[in-house]
Amino acid sequence: HRNLQTLSLFGDISILQQHGSISNTYLGKVDPDGKKIKQIQQLFEEILGNSRQLKWLSCGFMLQIVTPTSLSSLSNPIANTMEHLSLLDNHIPGNATLITAVELERFVNLRSLALDFCDFTAEMARVLADSNHVPLHRLSLLVHRVSIMHKSLDSMPEDENWKALTRNSANLRVYIMAFDVKSDDMLRILKPSIPLERIHFDSYITYVSGAVVDLISRQYDKFLTHFILMNDVIDMSGFPDLSDNRNEDPLVLLAWRCTRLSLLAVHGYTVWAHNLIAIARLRGSDLKVLEVTEESIDFDQGELADQDVDPVHNLIEQVSLGLGRPWHAVMDIELLSVFTEPTRHFYREMQSFSEGI
Repeated sequence: HRNLQTLSLFGDISILQQHGSISNTYLGKVDPDGKKIKQIQQLFEEILGNSRQLKWLSCGFMLQIVTPTSLSSLSNPIANTMEHLSLLDNHIPGNATLITAVELERFVNLRSLALDFCDFTAEMARVLADSNHVPLHRLSLLVHRVSIMHKSLDSMPEDENWKALTRNSANLRVYIMAFDVKSDDMLRILKPSIPLERIHFDSYITYVSGAVVDLISRQYDKFLTHFILMNDVIDMSGFPDLSDNRNEDPLVLLAWRCTRLSLLAVHGYTVWAHNLIAIARLRGSDLKVLEVTEESIDFDQGELADQDVDPVHNLIEQVSLGLGRPWHAVMDIELLSVFTEPTRHFYREMQSFSEGI
C-alpha cells in the first residue's frame, strides 16, 4: 500500500517453542520445500518496494521472513526518510546479519533503531556518528546467548565508538535486554560511555553476578531509570544472593547511586528484607515501580528471632513508609508487570521506548 506509514510485525515464537525448540527441522516439517517461506519473503519485499511514505519499519522474530537482502527493496528516497527501524531475529542461520553498516548509510534520518547486539558493530556506530546522520535518540539492543554463540562479540563497538556516537547524538538513550548472557560477556559489553537508560536481565540457564550490578550502578548512575532482574533457573539450593560475601548489597548501591531510578523489578534472586527497606528509603516516591516476588524475599535470623514483631508485616509497613504509598510483595510471578515471554516483552518495551522521543 503506497500510503503505508507504519509496518510493525511480531512473530510470537513462544507458540512454536511449545512444540519444542525452533529449528530448521521443525520449519522443514511445516514447509518442506521452503516454498511458503519464499512466497512470504517475496510479498514482504514487494510491500517494501511499493512503499512511498513508510516512516516506521519494525520486524521482530518473524522467523526467516526478513532476509539480509530485504532492505535493498526499499527505494533510496524512502530509506533516506525512515525514522524508525527494528530488525530482530536471533534464529538466522550462521552468522548472517539482517543489515550491514553499508546498508545503514542510506538511513540518514533514523531517530530510533533496534537490533540484535551482535549485529550492532563498531562500523555501524561510526555510520550513525557521522555528521550527515540526524541525531539518534533511541537504541534498543537484544543480547542473546544464541547470537553470541553463533556470531561473536569481536565486532562490537568499543568505548571510543560510543563516545563518538554520543557526541553526534547528545540525547541518545539505550535499552538493553540480556537473555541468558554470561556475566563475563556482560562485563565486556557494558562500555562506560553507553548512555544506558534501561536494562533487563532474563535467565533460564545462567545468573547475573553482583559484579555486573555493581558495574552498572557505577557507570550509568546519571542515566539508569529501569532495572529488571528475572531468573527462572530451577535450582533447589535456593536463589542466588547478589550480596554474598560483600559489605554492601549491589541492589542497595544501585538505588543509592542511580538517582533517576524509577522502576526496579526482581524475581529469582534473594532480596533481604532489610535491603528492600533501604532501597525504598533511598529512592522514596521517585521509585514509581518496586516489584519483588514474595518467594524472592528473605529475612535474616535477627528479624525472625524478634517475637514482638511480625517480620512480614514490618517489611510491608517500612517499605510503604519509605515509598510514601501502600506496597506489598508480588504474590505470584505471573502478576509481575514484566512477566511475559522475553522476546515479546522486549518487542513491546522497545516499541514504547522508541515512540517516547
